[in-house]
Amino acid sequence: MNKNFFLILLLPALFSCSSGATRTDASGAFEATEVTISSEANGRIIELSVREGDRLQAGDYLGYVDSAQLYLSKKQLASGLKAIDAQKPDIRKQIAVLEQQIATARTERQRMQNLVDAKAGTQKQLDDITHQIDFLNRQLEAQRSTLGKTTGGMDAEAESLLYRIMQLDDMLGKCRILSPVTGDVLTVYAHAGEVTAAGRPLFKVADTRLLYLRAYVTADQLSMLSLGQSLQVFADYGKGERREYEGTLTWISPKAEFTPKGIQNRDERANLVYAIKIAVRNDGMLKIGQYGEIAIPR
Repeated sequence: MNKNFFLILLLPALFSCSSGATRTDASGAFEATEVTISSEANGRIIELSVREGDRLQAGDYLGYVDSAQLYLSKKQLASGLKAIDAQKPDIRKQIAVLEQQIATARTERQRMQNLVDAKAGTQKQLDDITHQIDFLNRQLEAQRSTLGKTTGGMDAEAESLLYRIMQLDDMLGKCRILSPVTGDVLTVYAHAGEVTAAGRPLFKVADTRLLYLRAYVTADQLSMLSLGQSLQVFADYGKGERREYEGTLTWISPKAEFTPKGIQNRDERANLVYAIKIAVRNDGMLKIGQYGEIAIPR
């Protein structure tokens, strides 16, 4: 009876130990999609309010690069645009005199036509007025053509200035430093007061809300995996503590590689392994570079 009593006490403990141990098949480290934000303008950084660890939202204003020269160039072009507009000929006013002369000549021709019909005027007088009207019409057409070409040339010049102003507006916009993505600042490469150039890195951002465990599996294990598959992911927090997460297999390397240093798998004899990525929704506890493991269902 005493033996049975001790067996009853021992069974729960044995059961607890066996059920608590979870088989893991591969290991790796958590990583995130990192984006390096570079300068789009040349000049001195006047303001850059960003620190490592800051949480940024897409579109956040962070600072700007000196844009004084670009602004002055834009003002100069705007003044040139006003000057062109002021020099444009007023076609309506400049041809008004000729139009009035033609209208007067036509009235005079009608009066002379009446005189000729009444035998009180000569045909030559009527023809002279008609020729005068034709001459004035040709003058009007030539003047319209000249003024039209002058106006067209000025319009083309004004359009060219407008495009240059648009280019400067685009360059001025690029002097503003914005965060194009949502994420946490990992590294800051530049600070206010430094001179930067287009393409020079300013800071690096990673969205840590979704991390990826990069693990390595053998060819045998690979046959049990497929994209979109749900996997158990275990994160190691030290001192024997670890948490379980639900992960989704999002990427499988198309080629094998030698087992990276520090990576373990079930088959220690395997020299060639395949890299995989498992997406894990971060609860705020996971960190980039943290050790993790996966269990492959069988």
